[in-house]
This record gives sequence, C-alpha cells and structure tokens, in this order.
Amino acid sequence: MSRGNCQSANGVVFWGQNQFKKGDKKLKLKQRTVVICTSVSFYERALDDAKELQKMGFKVRLPYTAMKMKRSGDFRVETYKTWMKDNRQYVRKAWVMLNHFRKIVRGDAILVLNYEKNGVFGYIGANVLMEMGVAFFGKKKIFVLNRPSDKLNNLEEIYGMLPVFLEGDIGALLRKEAWK
Repeated sequence: MSRGNCQSANGVVFWGQNQFKKGDKKLKLKQRTVVICTSVSFYERALDDAKELQKMGFKVRLPYTAMKMKRSGDFRVETYKTWMKDNRQYVRKAWVMLNHFRKIVRGDAILVLNYEKNGVFGYIGANVLMEMGVAFFGKKKIFVLNRPSDKLNNLEEIYGMLPVFLEGDIGALLRKEAWK
C-alpha cells in the first residue's frame, strides 16, 4: 500500500487527506488532525491505532489518560478512575473531560474507536457520546470505526449525529469521499 497516496482523474494527489496539484513547488499542506475518542478500557489499543493514523499522514490527539498510561506502562482502568473511590476526585474527572473537549474543538475530526466491551460489540458509552456531541455541535467530522451494537440504549443519539461508519477499516479515512 502506498499509504494513501492516490491520484484522481483531475491530477490532484491526496496524501493523508492533504491535497495539491501535480507540479506544485513545495506547497505547505495543512495536516488533518484526528482526535481519538474511546472508552478508557480501549486506551492501550488506541495507542496502536494512533500510530497507524500517523503513518497515514494524520496528526493524532489522544486522551490525556491514554498518554499517562503509555508513560507509566500501567493500563489498569482502576488506577486512573480515582473518583470511583473518592468523590472529591471528581474535579479530576471534570478536568480530564474538559481537556479532551478542547482537543475536539481544535481538531478536524474525531475517530470513535468502539470495540467490544462487556460482550457488547461496537460499544459507545456515555463519555464518548458526550465527546461525539461536542464534535457534532462544533461541526466536526465524526468517524466511527465499527457500527454500534443494537444493544446500546443511545443508538438514536449516535445515528442522529450523522457519523461516517468505517466498517472496521481505519484506512477508509484516506478516501476522499469519507471527508465529504
């Protein structure tokens, strides 16, 4: 695979969703920023997905806690959800959420990584649903890796934000039509 380097009929070349006409000299391109939104249970896997997106030419923003997990090597959810045992720690939860909302506002799109959780394939929980809402309100492109399970009680809201379902193929982000 040529990492998303494809040419259209009109001579426009796409690379990581950046485009320029053939023959342009050293044209500075804006790299698209994709913000990853996912359950904390999937953060270890999200780091691998982020590397794949970077190889495709995207700038990637991850949740603060995912980066903290990477630095420490500790991916146990209970290590970071301190508010579950101490209500005074909810100020930390609020900070983490607001920090990620700011990334969404600054990004070009979000990518919801919704894998299987607790026997539910395509899981999208309350926090990711809020992040999708921020992206929707900010008129950001919303990509969802897998179709959500019919078992979710928030399907109406998910579909109402008109996301683009990638059908399990992150590489679909390289196709021009995904960004229309």
